[in-house]
Amino acid sequence: MMEIRVNGKPMQVDGVRTVADLLKRQGIKPVLVAVEHNGAIVPRTEFETRTIEPGDSLEIVHFVGGG
Repeated sequence: MMEIRVNGKPMQVDGVRTVADLLKRQGIKPVLVAVEHNGAIVPRTEFETRTIEPGDSLEIVHFVGGG
């Protein structure tokens, strides 16, 4: 179990090693979001390989369509 910050709020996670793991655990489709990890935008091609460590901060922004 480790603590990270997601969208400014502390979150305890277990078994989460990558950005893709976190998105899957949260039920978020990767094609519908942008992710910032410790202040840097994560390219979608790196979601599977970008590792998350205790104390890391992530911002997940959802794309919303409308008119």
